Amino acid sequence: MNAGNEAGGERLDEVVSRLKSIAGSRYVSSESEGYLYDETPVLIRPEASEKVVVVRPENTEQVSEIMKLANEFRIPVFVRGGGTGLSGGAIPTSPGILLSMERMNRIIEIDEENLMAVCEAGVTLRQLINAVERIPGLSFPPHPGDESAQIGGLVVNNAGGARAVKYGVMRNYVVGLEVVLPTGGILNLGGKLIKNATGYDLLHLVIGSEGTLCVVTKAILRLIPEPGLTYTLVIPFDNHESAIRSVPEILKSGVTPLTIEYMDIESIKAGERVTGKRWPYRGGKAHLMIIVDGRDEDELIQKSEIIEGITKKFGALDVLVGSGRKEQRDILEIRSLIYEGLKDETIEVLDVSVPPAEIAEFVSRCQREAERIGIEVLHFGHAGDGNVHQQIMKSGLGEEWEDMYLRFKDFAFRMAKELGGCITGEHGIGVVKKKDMENSMPEKMMELMKSIKRVFDPNNILNPGKVIDVD
Repeated sequence: MNAGNEAGGERLDEVVSRLKSIAGSRYVSSESEGYLYDETPVLIRPEASEKVVVVRPENTEQVSEIMKLANEFRIPVFVRGGGTGLSGGAIPTSPGILLSMERMNRIIEIDEENLMAVCEAGVTLRQLINAVERIPGLSFPPHPGDESAQIGGLVVNNAGGARAVKYGVMRNYVVGLEVVLPTGGILNLGGKLIKNATGYDLLHLVIGSEGTLCVVTKAILRLIPEPGLTYTLVIPFDNHESAIRSVPEILKSGVTPLTIEYMDIESIKAGERVTGKRWPYRGGKAHLMIIVDGRDEDELIQKSEIIEGITKKFGALDVLVGSGRKEQRDILEIRSLIYEGLKDETIEVLDVSVPPAEIAEFVSRCQREAERIGIEVLHFGHAGDGNVHQQIMKSGLGEEWEDMYLRFKDFAFRMAKELGGCITGEHGIGVVKKKDMENSMPEKMMELMKSIKRVFDPNNILNPGKVIDVD
């Protein structure tokens, strides 16, 4: 920990003592090993180089006092949620305070009349889903993947996930936030409102800010009526071009699936390995997994038949329908745990976003480039909203792996921009894509972002070194 350039042992002792008086001695610890990493691939995981003090506050007032103390001593603060990020956004990259939100895990209210949930930032996605599902007829649709992710982290990363094609991302569900500024002030943004045109929209500035502007302590989230019944369709193809090119036609048909996922066969095999479960179809080089929802079986059958007709025109080898709960859950689990099955061999997971109609072109050109360079890249992701995941593998690479990886990454980002896309759709910038963002974003936009950071965080203590660097 660095409490000023001239700080010695006495100042450090004072800081730790004051942290203990704020949060309680049992909730302040120098044992930080379990907090130094998230799910960012091993080869690019940054680490704190010196001492990190972990503090686990119980409420917003404690967070406020901790931020006042950190601002007084100019101590970096890194806010940690569930540790499920893939861009190093919550990893402490210098000595400082790690603010773990795990104790702030209370669901305050499920408001059935206004269709809203109020919860603290440390509530996990699984906790929230369970609480909402206990209320007949209500649901919280966003499902970014790992259900141990915490709501605060989902908010500040504007998390997406497989259901975004129909139900949108976290931004579409956040109507209010309680936040603590780096200087310790507490703000309430938005509320139980559907519309709010009062001044600049600070609420949506905080959403997606990756913990660099303030600490989210509480969220008010919109709920919707539960979707009803679902079918999960597994549709194999001989090549990825045919699979992906069928997606815009599905969307134009008037059927809006809950989920449209694309996977190459090697990605599916990785999901099978880690789950021990079997994918419904063994052949094909590329697969679509499509989930449709409806009021009853007749509506599900109608939607499935429309999708079958379209995909068969594009060369689908078969259309398999999963209708039972267990069968559908097993298929989704294989898709959800692809990364888990590959992460030990992964250099990085890219998640560019391109217009959905450009996915086939993007994947084709990237596959050709990967073959030219001699690097293995697996493709999967959210075909319905244009968010492509590229798992860059270290298998078979020699000493020049880093150069090969960087060449491919640069190519993929340039290609995404050329096709009208951006370098990240849901994983965020964190620490691993900072230079890439600088290279892809206009200088004026970077200047404006730095100015916003300085206004919120004049001493640059909150998650420094993430997203953008300020002087």
